[in-house]
Amino acid sequence: MWKIVENAEAAGTLFVEGKAQGEIVFCEEGLSFWGGVDPDTGFIIDTHHSNHGAALSGKIVLMPTSRGSCSGSGVLLQLARNDNAPAALVFCEEESILTLGAMIAGRLFDSPVLVMRLPKPVFEALSYANAAAIDGTELRFDGKSIRLKTVASDLLDLSEADRRMLDGGDGRATQAAMEILCLMAAAQNASGFVDVSRGHIDGCILAHDANLDFAEKMQRLGAKTRIPTTINAISVDRENWQSQGMVPEFGNKASRLADAYVKMGCRPTFTCAPYLLDDAPAEGEDIGWSESNAVIYANSVLGARTAKHPDYLDLFIAMTGRAPKTGVYLAENRMPECEIAVKLPGSYDDALWPMLGWLAGTLSPNRIPVLTGLDMARPTEDDLKALCAAFGTTSAAPMLHVRGHTPEGHLAAVENAERFDISPADLAQVWLSFNRAGEKVELVAIGSPHASLSECRNFADLLDGQTCDPHTKTIVTVGRKVLAEATSEGIIQRLENADVQVFPDICWCSITEPLFPTEAKTLFTNSGKYSHYATGLTGRGVRFGSLSDCARVALSGTATKQLPDWLSKYA
Repeated sequence: MWKIVENAEAAGTLFVEGKAQGEIVFCEEGLSFWGGVDPDTGFIIDTHHSNHGAALSGKIVLMPTSRGSCSGSGVLLQLARNDNAPAALVFCEEESILTLGAMIAGRLFDSPVLVMRLPKPVFEALSYANAAAIDGTELRFDGKSIRLKTVASDLLDLSEADRRMLDGGDGRATQAAMEILCLMAAAQNASGFVDVSRGHIDGCILAHDANLDFAEKMQRLGAKTRIPTTINAISVDRENWQSQGMVPEFGNKASRLADAYVKMGCRPTFTCAPYLLDDAPAEGEDIGWSESNAVIYANSVLGARTAKHPDYLDLFIAMTGRAPKTGVYLAENRMPECEIAVKLPGSYDDALWPMLGWLAGTLSPNRIPVLTGLDMARPTEDDLKALCAAFGTTSAAPMLHVRGHTPEGHLAAVENAERFDISPADLAQVWLSFNRAGEKVELVAIGSPHASLSECRNFADLLDGQTCDPHTKTIVTVGRKVLAEATSEGIIQRLENADVQVFPDICWCSITEPLFPTEAKTLFTNSGKYSHYATGLTGRGVRFGSLSDCARVALSGTATKQLPDWLSKYA
């Protein structure tokens, strides 16, 4: 006999409806589906996650919320289309990336994945169950029956232009975009929409066929952007892949995917660091960006305003110029929700910043933190780029503040904000966790996110006219703008003289063999983001260090086992 739980607090909300039943997989911490879940098998591949190796296909998967890359929506769509998706996703906090992927799977591809959010007491009770079933608006487990409500989008405050798009006045593609935008707005408890001035598309990487199928379907429907929109890094060097040994089938598909977005009106910028372009967003500007590192940098360092929009929603926002008016678009939601007090070691190098970002994300997996204790530090734009990118791998939050260094770093934390500490000993432990592989290195990987002009210049200076070890490939990935500037300044020639390869358009999140050297067993990087994802994405061992360490390893082919001098006494 099922016990019906009637109190309002016990009610859950369905964001994607359907029927599901299965075993429960409980993830105590959030998971990035991109880089964390194999898009073809549904197994967790994030080696840093406590559920590493677990199978999610056909299971009822519980996690507080997702985290990490905006591309998780595409991974879920791929899983849904090859029948390896979870039977249901259950959250207890706000979540948009996987929710959006499930909506797209159901509405555009007839492969729905059930999504719901539960109050924490019910979520916690469900986490102890072995199995559950959802039938219509009822959740059943362990003799309990929980009533579920559906989300309603008809209460949104819509403009006349919004209603015209929703009614099909601007074509079927725009109507579909507005329908899903309304569902997402309602799911996020938004009252309406905000005008955004520009967009950035993240779903242009051929991580799986779902991205290509979605883009070409929208193009066939007549989708067109109506605001200036840039494109993220893609999966090939668009102009040169035919001469680089890429498999033609893959290269052609990757090119079709990139071209589909260009035909829909996007600029072929092909960079995961759009903030390095000449027309970076201004402080206070409302924008509609995707790609986790770009979103966090825009909010945190530039002071612009954008939610961490999932892949595919970014196109819908670019097509309509509208985004749900919620989250960090609102000033009150940009307040620090916790404080992370940092005690710096007596000296340090640029490896500090990605490790600090990664740690800050683990301490604040779903809240906006303010980092204090860094007033005397002098982070460069490259340091802040590395900080934001690494933070985005371990936190679902769309931004962070750094007291004394970011536009809103002066904001006081909310009342009763929790406080955490980061010590040099904590940094030493992160270094050790990032350096588990052996000393022999076959690949040095720079440019996750895309390297800036100053990083390219500094790396060339560190190599100082020497030639890289012949058994160690050294590759730098950049955007087209940086490539042009570095070429004009003579930096590219200096790097090539040192036997460094420089690839535009592609980045380490999407690079595949043969551009990724097939013989490489261990890679070395200065990126906290790539240190986190690389093993799951490539199956290779990872070593981590500063840009100077990258140069030393590139020249010698060998990494040291020892902690850097500035951390050695804290281990």
